[in-house]
Amino acid sequence: MSKRIVVIDGCRTPFLRSGTDYMDLMSYQLGQFAIKGLLHKTGIAPELIDYVVMGTTIQNVKTGNVARESAVTAGIPQTTPCHTVTMACISANQAIVTGANIIQSGQADFVIAGGTDSCSDAPILFSRPMRKKLFKAQKLKTLGEKLSFFFSLRPKDFAPEAPAIAEFLTNKTMGLDCDILAARYGVKREEQDEFAARSHQLTANAFENGTLSNEVIPVELPPNFKKITKDNGYRGDTTVDKIAKLKPAFVKNGGTITAANASFLTDGAACVLLTTEEKAKELGLIPKSSIYAYNFVAQDMDKELLLGPTYATSKILKQTGLSLSDIDVFEFHEAFAGQILTNLKCMASDSFAKEKLGREKAIGEIPMEKFNLWGGSLSIGHPFGATGARLVTTASNRLHKENGKFALITACAAGGHGHAMILEKYTN
Repeated sequence: MSKRIVVIDGCRTPFLRSGTDYMDLMSYQLGQFAIKGLLHKTGIAPELIDYVVMGTTIQNVKTGNVARESAVTAGIPQTTPCHTVTMACISANQAIVTGANIIQSGQADFVIAGGTDSCSDAPILFSRPMRKKLFKAQKLKTLGEKLSFFFSLRPKDFAPEAPAIAEFLTNKTMGLDCDILAARYGVKREEQDEFAARSHQLTANAFENGTLSNEVIPVELPPNFKKITKDNGYRGDTTVDKIAKLKPAFVKNGGTITAANASFLTDGAACVLLTTEEKAKELGLIPKSSIYAYNFVAQDMDKELLLGPTYATSKILKQTGLSLSDIDVFEFHEAFAGQILTNLKCMASDSFAKEKLGREKAIGEIPMEKFNLWGGSLSIGHPFGATGARLVTTASNRLHKENGKFALITACAAGGHGHAMILEKYTN
């Protein structure tokens, strides 16, 4: 990049299990909380925001451009353009990259980018035959026509059509894909449970010592203005023995994916403030990090749906000439423990490198003492459209906390996509 794009700061709402305290909110309201929190945290005037980009996955028909509704209700002027992007679990990552490119092109100086999603507010439809009937009913005029329509309805017409949780093109759920992937690469149930327990324990520690609390903006919910200050999905007392008792969730006989070693349905929003190094200095803002490099990849969604992090990591290291030993902070999205462990195994495999990545040797082994030290999506939660902004915020903060230089962020996404980004710690 010719301009040095910097991350001033980021924040997020508490991430809550779907069906709990955010049950009555729409995703734009969660986005509003995050944007308001970011304005307050950075001290930047709303009038200085030139553009807002937000990612989302679960579209609400009432808020067709959730970035716009989130921004305007958060106090961003109506003269500020906003747009929404969607790329499944890497929607916020795409939003951040889009924001960086908008700044790079000279169209904006300050961009808020992130994402919001509410599984609690997922649209539930009527069946297609019922939708066709209702569409035609709009043209009915006489009482006789309307009565005839009414008496034509049958109980089955009112059966709801739940949102699909399977890949449209393969008709397989991501959990089933992960079960197959883990089996193919020999990732055992015990390893997955150990990783999941680690995630919960690290998140609990990070809240206890205040490191994660600094990223979470409190939310007060009307009408009683209940104050929520932390995530509600992590369990600090989680142990391998406890979660080992759970039954498989997708492959009943011999499956290894359970409710405990998979990320859960989550509501929440997160965002970051982007600008150039030059503009930050003009306003006296001190950035946390700069965007050093990024990429997006896609591969066979039937056989390699969740291997995006491996492909994206290989690609970004080639882009930059860096190696894993140059990376001080690793922040990977934890869709499933099996997904993380399989990717780590593939990165450390010479044969996978030669057969799939065009490398002579493996990418290398990632040291766990640098990996997701403040927990991850398995315990924090995963609002699909928001996780990318959480990763950027946490990675930026860890670089300073751990005195590192480079952070690597990666994530898998539905559709066989993957993403990688390298952040560099900002120093004056």
